[in-house]
Amino acid sequence: MRSAPSSAPILLSLALGLFGPALVACSGGGDDSASTSDTAAETDATGGTTEASATAVTTGDDGTEGTTAGSGASTTTSASTTTGDPGTTSAATDPTDATTTTTGLSDPLMTFFVSSDTHPTGNLGGLAGADKRCQTLADAVGAGDRTWRAYLSAEKGDGDQPVHARDRIGQGPWHNAALELVAANLDELHALDGDHALFLDENGGMVNGQWADSPTPNEHDILTGSDRDGMLLPGLTCADWTSEDAALLAQVGHSDGLGPMMSDAEQYRPWNSVHESGGCNDTAPKGGAGKIYCFAVD
Repeated sequence: MRSAPSSAPILLSLALGLFGPALVACSGGGDDSASTSDTAAETDATGGTTEASATAVTTGDDGTEGTTAGSGASTTTSASTTTGDPGTTSAATDPTDATTTTTGLSDPLMTFFVSSDTHPTGNLGGLAGADKRCQTLADAVGAGDRTWRAYLSAEKGDGDQPVHARDRIGQGPWHNAALELVAANLDELHALDGDHALFLDENGGMVNGQWADSPTPNEHDILTGSDRDGMLLPGLTCADWTSEDAALLAQVGHSDGLGPMMSDAEQYRPWNSVHESGGCNDTAPKGGAGKIYCFAVD
């Protein structure tokens, strides 16, 4: 007589049918396994990318990882960041790689020079003629978009009032043709001594003077009609730069700050006021050539 069949196989089949998928999922089988984090803070170690958002991360058997970010804040400081579908790369700018170049009104331009040309007498056509001379020389070197004035004093200006050279040239700063700072303001300017390497003409050339190996003739006497502070010296302006009279004189300074035999004695140093000229009929005696100082006022 046969015995009744056991119910164990039937119960085992039912259990596998009901719980098998869950057991398989827990064991890590299948092609892909998914893990989800409701909130994740993820930092990209290669570039410092930080995302605070609701994020789902999917990792396959081959080790690739895809990240899908939901709503949230994202701050990127790396050169590139991979987000969304695997293999998608979006470029980002790294603020630390940015280069900032500052260019502005502080950049130096030529705003001062000694005239490269010469003039045989003290008759410069008055202050207006001297100013025009400065403007023309500046135009020739591409600096004519500024307003140029001659550093000259005169006894009678508007309303017959004295004109002081220091009041005609603006407030500074002033740079020479080599873009070197000559002086930042009027006080610094009038505290200077002459210097052949600083007091250049509009072409960047040195004015002939008493300095070592200077070409000849000596031309370092620059017409000013002014004292050391840039104020008028009455009677020393060649009749306000209109006369060729041998009996009249002009005050001059030394552009190189030197005297005979390269002497740097105090009396020879001022760039704007050292001695009287030989006469308004001829600017050459004593070391002149009718040169003037030119300043941009704007």
